[in-house]
Amino acid sequence: MATAVAEELLLAEERMLAALAYLQCAVGCAVLARNRETNLAYGRHASPSFRVRVPARAAWVVQELPSLALPLYQYASESAPRLRSAPNCILLAMFLVHYGHRCLIYPFLMRGGKPMPLLACTMAIMFCTFNGYLQSRYLSHWAVYADDWVTDPRFLIGFGLWLTGMLINIHSDHILRNLRKPGDTGYKIPRGGLFEYVTAANYFGEIMEWCGYALASWSVQGAAFAFFTFCFLSGRAKEHHQWYLQKFEEYPKFRKILIPFLF
Repeated sequence: MATAVAEELLLAEERMLAALAYLQCAVGCAVLARNRETNLAYGRHASPSFRVRVPARAAWVVQELPSLALPLYQYASESAPRLRSAPNCILLAMFLVHYGHRCLIYPFLMRGGKPMPLLACTMAIMFCTFNGYLQSRYLSHWAVYADDWVTDPRFLIGFGLWLTGMLINIHSDHILRNLRKPGDTGYKIPRGGLFEYVTAANYFGEIMEWCGYALASWSVQGAAFAFFTFCFLSGRAKEHHQWYLQKFEEYPKFRKILIPFLF
């Protein structure tokens, strides 16, 4: 009897993880539709009406922490059967590497940074908790891969896209951090790297990163995360692009918003 109940609970969790992935897609669609009207702004776009704010460095650490802590918990757990498989370990490590950088490195490289509205920070914490649980739980308990999955073209291409996207993201953040020389104030036009082709090169890199992860994992959960990332960051990218065009008359008109030569 107890065994049957345990099996039912496990099946219920498997169905729940699939349902959460579809919910993430639905929320992504809602975010994309909302972005046509307005965006939950932070940074230079934050509305003065958001009076309660969190220091930028602290906000980034706290909001990204759940997506770092939850995979680490699964690695440490003895009840994570799928992490005995190399493909599962590598895929979860890909997720972990990104959030390790976002939580422990990126915030401490920031120069200044505008305080983040508490509402935006709180929603980011909720998302990272939701998605951190979804990705880490699926890969540690449910995703089944053949031992030779790491030689499958889907994994190899996906891993290559993930790595390339992460490098683009890190390099683009480096360019943005170094726009101002010591003592400079005000905003400048980003130059170099993929900023020669798109306004939001850092977002393009992150979207590529998670599309690669989705392909390498070949899962609904990974695809849902990549889709949500595109829905959210495409709105931010459009907002950035419009701001630069209004701020700088000399802003390159040939630059696309997010995807080189296309969008």
